[in-house]
Amino acid sequence: MPSRLRQLSPLASGQAVATESASTTKSQSFRRKHLLPALPDQVWQIDHGIVRTLTWNPQGHVTTLSIWGRGGMVGLPLTCQQPYQMECLTTVKARSTPLGSHSRFWQSALLKHLWQQEELLRIVHQPSVRERLIQLLYWLAHRFGRPVSQGQLLESMLTHQQIAEILGTSRVTVTRLLTQLEQEGQLIKFNKSAGQWTGNASLGFSYRALLLVSPP
Repeated sequence: MPSRLRQLSPLASGQAVATESASTTKSQSFRRKHLLPALPDQVWQIDHGIVRTLTWNPQGHVTTLSIWGRGGMVGLPLTCQQPYQMECLTTVKARSTPLGSHSRFWQSALLKHLWQQEELLRIVHQPSVRERLIQLLYWLAHRFGRPVSQGQLLESMLTHQQIAEILGTSRVTVTRLLTQLEQEGQLIKFNKSAGQWTGNASLGFSYRALLLVSPP
């Protein structure tokens, strides 16, 4: 097990009550980099935030299975991968849902789960790493970003290493390709702490962000 992947506990406070869809519990809060508990007979339904599901081989090579946001469902009953972890990329609110009730609810949840897995599978099997990266950025922006007048704004939630793990390449390659895309004007990087958002305060991001520029 990679040393940076460790089991952590949810916050004791800041919990919010969620509406019940299938005998769900109240929503629990988890900090960024914490892990959702792996429950053998329950799944987690995400109310807020972004979660990465992942596995790794005996050599410690990490494989990202998918990225999940609001409405997504993750958990041991939905995977055959071992080991398996659910890592919070942001602050997350999620509620556990037991198996074995509300068949319509589960049918809809499983279909959405399969559709998202297929989308990411299509992206990571593009022939070139550059095309994989571009399609991944737009997939993330569509799911977790927001449209602005210049294009799609995506707050940074993945490190270059995590992107590399999704695409099956190296961190160095991801950094090089992002620099190329920036030089070509296809994306703009902003870093609020470095003062790089001057003149773009209306974008309203919290710390770091990518702007995927719309074609003219």
